[in-house]
Amino acid sequence: MREAIAEQFAARHGVPVDPERDLTVCCGSTEAMISTMLAVVDPGDEVVIFEPYYENYGPDAILSGARPRFVRLRPEQGSTANQPAMWSFDARELAAAFGPHTRAIIVNTPNNPTGKVFTREELEFIRDLCVKWNALAITDEIYEHILYDGAKHVALASLAGMRERTITINGLSKTYSVTGWRVGWAIAPEDLAGAIRKVHDFLTVGAAAPLQAAGAMALRLLPAYYERLATSYRERRDFALNFLERTGFRCFRPAGAYYIMTDISGFPFADDLACSRFLVEKVGVAVVPGSSFYQNPADGARQVRFAFCKTRETLEAAAARLGGMAEKLSSR
Repeated sequence: MREAIAEQFAARHGVPVDPERDLTVCCGSTEAMISTMLAVVDPGDEVVIFEPYYENYGPDAILSGARPRFVRLRPEQGSTANQPAMWSFDARELAAAFGPHTRAIIVNTPNNPTGKVFTREELEFIRDLCVKWNALAITDEIYEHILYDGAKHVALASLAGMRERTITINGLSKTYSVTGWRVGWAIAPEDLAGAIRKVHDFLTVGAAAPLQAAGAMALRLLPAYYERLATSYRERRDFALNFLERTGFRCFRPAGAYYIMTDISGFPFADDLACSRFLVEKVGVAVVPGSSFYQNPADGARQVRFAFCKTRETLEAAAARLGGMAEKLSSR
């Protein structure tokens, strides 16, 4: 498994990886993240996190004894279902979040929940801050093969000056549609990888060996597999964007991953929780409340996240149910 990971990473990103010294296979990328945080972060350190963020990042920093410093990603005004939503950060705000106590920044690209794909220029700006403050970059790249509209995935570890200060986290779950297998990994410089492996050993010992053997075969699939994967998800994305916009959701078109963040301001809901409960109880469609992706729940109170990693039949059923949403709203 480690040899297959190292081969693919070197071939895809031009970064050599020693499978014996630089790699830790974990029980999913979620465990790889907390193993990494516990290994490299000390109490009193600060960890920079972009928000909206995958729910585990903030708690992982706190469990490690660190203080999370949140930096907002904001969609450009006028983003629509027909134009990619350019979620962006304010460079001054990000620079201000770094300081003498900064130990690491977490970068998730493509991003959950927004679908943002960080550009090379953005990553180079992050690189310069990491070098200036001697900070680590912990990257979650589990959606790297799910890209749309010409978006390109850039591994932060491939940038000049970042191989020795980047920990790259990934896994089988999303690319190979095996989320229940819980097989992930962390790629890091040898000194950091040794610490991560020690923490991992005390948390879970090891991921299931038969699933690692299967994963090693999957990692060596031909490029055509990844092309079909992205095409399949793009078709589902476009279908979901179409019926969500028709229903009245303002959609932020994702450039990667398989989620759609939406604005619910066009509906008479008090907040995202009220909207989510209504959709589940009255419509039969499940979403994630936007507030779960922000430090301050009020910042996500007008957003909900849809996931389109479903069969076409499931998406068509969701479209049909949402088609009757206006009638159900009028009878509230």
